[in-house]
Amino acid sequence: MVRKDMGLVSQVFQEEDLLHLQGFAAVGHTRYSTTGSSRIENAQPFVVEGPNGRIALGHNGNIINADLLRAELEAEGREFATSTDSEVIAHLVVTAPGRDWGERLNYVMRRARGAFCLTILTDEGVIASRDPQGIRPLSLARLDGGFCFASETCAFDHLGATFIRDIEPGETIFIDGEGVHSWKMSEEAKPEGAREAFCVFEFVYFSRPDSYLRGERVYPVRTNLGAMLAREHPVDADIVIGVPDSSTAAAVGYARESGIPYAEALVKNRYVGRTFIMPDQRIRDQGAHLKYNALREVLEGQRVVVVDDSIVRATTTRRVIAMLREAGAKEIHMRVTMPPITHPCFFGIDMGRRWELIAARETVEEIRQTIGADTLGYITSQGLTGAIGQGADSFCTACFTGEYPMPVPLELDKLSLETPSWVRDAHDIDWEPQQPVTPSGQPSA
Repeated sequence: MVRKDMGLVSQVFQEEDLLHLQGFAAVGHTRYSTTGSSRIENAQPFVVEGPNGRIALGHNGNIINADLLRAELEAEGREFATSTDSEVIAHLVVTAPGRDWGERLNYVMRRARGAFCLTILTDEGVIASRDPQGIRPLSLARLDGGFCFASETCAFDHLGATFIRDIEPGETIFIDGEGVHSWKMSEEAKPEGAREAFCVFEFVYFSRPDSYLRGERVYPVRTNLGAMLAREHPVDADIVIGVPDSSTAAAVGYARESGIPYAEALVKNRYVGRTFIMPDQRIRDQGAHLKYNALREVLEGQRVVVVDDSIVRATTTRRVIAMLREAGAKEIHMRVTMPPITHPCFFGIDMGRRWELIAARETVEEIRQTIGADTLGYITSQGLTGAIGQGADSFCTACFTGEYPMPVPLELDKLSLETPSWVRDAHDIDWEPQQPVTPSGQPSA
């Protein structure tokens, strides 16, 4: 049985809905869209039938060759009802060759390029699988004699589950009545050049501070980032504030390291979401306007260090600094725990296209002038990975280096799968991979 709809979980699921969901296993999903528009057809999980039986699939990530895979699957007679890459990978799973789920998911890993963590419900049990480069997190826990999976470990705390371990890159786990079965993709079977490439933005912003990532609690990592910023970009000031909520820990770290008192001067409206992923600039401007309110009693006449996790388009940053000025701040010193974001993400974070990223168009000094700060300091790439304390070569840092862990298209249209196949055929699209870019971000020869 499937129950899904648009909106927040609390809006979609009422107690009477849950009473009708009977069974011993389930998968659930809340969608953060990176491919396909936000509409009910694209809501997950997807129920798909094929030679390997019927499955219900939930997917976190982004498949960069979904258009090519979909064209191949349509040529084999598979029919699609949505415009999302998640339906593509669901069809790929149910048609994959192999004697067991381990072999089938290994085939999927060889064919699908990009980031994907999958939870799959079958008639026999539940599968969890993570792409060979481990770009997005996925973890396993024990709950009341059974098991559960989640994209963030903080979910286990709410359920009263006991965290066991992360699913490894290239690993597939199948849980049935007989227990836990694990298959690990061999290094030789992985796509050529594949290396571990965990998204560094998960540590900086995307994950909740109470989660664990690769064995590290996110909150102290973010305080380390703030401390590193204080060492790399010191300044004389009266107070340190964070842009709530993702930058609070980093602001605490900056304050401790610098000896400047930490203060709360921005109040966040809990009912406005992430403005950098809103689809229209006018809506982003309005969202930023409604997102925060400043406390004049804390700010008036003060020299303020403002710590934020990142500057993507600068919509929110510009508004926040203007708000602090209006509340009487004497000086504003902007400090950022992510290096300048100059390249789009193709692996599951909807930052927009390159021309929309302010650091791809302007220098640091130009950005300072644009946002209206007295000074602006970004953490260095070495400072970032040093503060996290894990090997720099095990992360994906493409959003600020342009060095993607695999070939990527020049542009990835979020709505590319909205176009029906007969329209694509009519335009004689040859379905070859789009031209990759070099580590510098330029088209390859």
